[in-house]
Amino acid sequence: MSRLRSLEELGPHYKWIALSNTTLGMLIATINSSIVLIALPDVFKGIGINPLDPGNTSYLLWMIMGFLIVTAVLVVSFGRLGDMYGRSRMYNLGFLIFTVSSILLAVTWMSGDAGALWLIGWRVIQGIGGAFLMANSSAILTDAFPANQRGLALGINGVAAIAGSFLGLVVGGVLAPIDWHWVFLVSVPFGVIGTIWAYLKLHDTSERQHAKMDWAGNITFAAGLIAVMVAITYGLQPYGGHTMGWTSPWVLGALIGGLLVLVLFGVIETRVANPLFNLSLFRIRVYSLGNLANLMASLGRGGLQFILIIWLQGIWLPQHGYSYEQTPLWAGIYMLPMTAGFLISAPLSGILSDRRGARFLTTGGMIITALTFYALTVLPVNFSYPAFAALLLVNGIGMGMFTAPNRSEVMSSLPSNARGAGAGMNATFQNAAMVLSIGIFFSLIIAGLSTSLPGTLSGGLEAHGVSVAQADQIAHLPAVGVLFAAFLGYNPIQQLLGGSVSHLSPDQASFLTGHSFFPSLLTQPFADGLHVAFWFAIIASVIAAAASWFGRPRKGRLEVAAALSHDRDVAHATKEAAVRGSGS
Repeated sequence: MSRLRSLEELGPHYKWIALSNTTLGMLIATINSSIVLIALPDVFKGIGINPLDPGNTSYLLWMIMGFLIVTAVLVVSFGRLGDMYGRSRMYNLGFLIFTVSSILLAVTWMSGDAGALWLIGWRVIQGIGGAFLMANSSAILTDAFPANQRGLALGINGVAAIAGSFLGLVVGGVLAPIDWHWVFLVSVPFGVIGTIWAYLKLHDTSERQHAKMDWAGNITFAAGLIAVMVAITYGLQPYGGHTMGWTSPWVLGALIGGLLVLVLFGVIETRVANPLFNLSLFRIRVYSLGNLANLMASLGRGGLQFILIIWLQGIWLPQHGYSYEQTPLWAGIYMLPMTAGFLISAPLSGILSDRRGARFLTTGGMIITALTFYALTVLPVNFSYPAFAALLLVNGIGMGMFTAPNRSEVMSSLPSNARGAGAGMNATFQNAAMVLSIGIFFSLIIAGLSTSLPGTLSGGLEAHGVSVAQADQIAHLPAVGVLFAAFLGYNPIQQLLGGSVSHLSPDQASFLTGHSFFPSLLTQPFADGLHVAFWFAIIASVIAAAASWFGRPRKGRLEVAAALSHDRDVAHATKEAAVRGSGS
């Protein structure tokens, strides 16, 4: 792996070896980004912690968000390391880190706070391995495949990247009830095979860009983005008498401070010889608008997964006879049409973009996605499943139409010696948008619940034998607790009433903790928040469509962009992008 080798020397089959290995890497990385979502109740039960206890909320949030935060922060730096020291070498190191951390997660023997901290710590390290994989896989494929096959290759890789996040829900739901350790152990054999396979078969095929590491840029970027991501995470927790923590001085300080540090990072990047973010790349029209489209698409898509899980687990599945303990697995199963749509359309759109150009596919895909979000706003909360499944299928098709051509256009627009850093920047926008989207969607839903749920819940509890004082106390508990209870597959009313259930008559207790009481109360308050959240996703999708449509280079401005960049490779890549764009 240490010697640079040409594609002719490696032979015609090398590109398929690179595709199969990087697709395996992306698949297990993204499966693990979501596998714990469905498995969390069993994981916390296994280590003896109640995640709904106010003192344990931070454990819950870090188990959900920690992996995403780490990959968002580090993926650019690791892409830059790939440009400097070899993409295959950095990719292989990521496979090794990922596999070792999966083993140590699977053998967790501690319980209580120590067990939670152990799991969170190794999930963070697992995220470091995942960041190495995500940062370098697209660059390896772009190096290995000719321009007329990159759409297909990146489309297949993109299928693994996004489909893995949905498949993780089903895998976690199947394995966790058997033994929660299996949730982490399932990755180990694939990790071992992938690590050895990558070490033996993957090689660097493009020149390494030897340069000094931009330590000032790395430190300010990591510090700023971590502060923003952590602020989003803690902004979802109650503060004082408020339902969320956005008014907390700590959250506001971290958010504002993080943004100021990121501004400082931007200033530093314009003054160092070898910047972490090569800002001249954004003078390539295809790259800059392609990244904007990817950012907005990720904002629209990121929180959708969580909202659909809550919709299914908290309302629809209980109303249709499923116990709360069963809802996590079945939520993953009922969301499979979205994965199927994506699996169908992404490879096909990649092939078509190689032949016809990406413009109509990316724009059309995001318009279709926006229309499905609108259709979801008018769908009743207690919907007919065939209609819901059809919308998820079409939504997945729209996302697949966008994802593969977008990645192909963005990566093909880059000069060869900047593909690692460029892919890392692209992945950072996507991963950071996922975290931001979760914060936005959760906040919108919580805001919707907080306005109407207390009165609805209080009146419903009083009507079925709960004392006025206790009903009022329960109704004014933070809405985030109700949201997390539904998300984790707990019976929310059972959790809220606690030991008070024993003071009620058997019939009243059975009704209150049954399948219909809480979902019927939650339906209208949830619909209010859901409506606002989906309109946010519609706006984000429309912006992504517009950025995709106007992303084709304007020939009259090519020489200006090239001259401004003072970068021969960027100028060459810009002209290449224009040639490709003329076909779309």
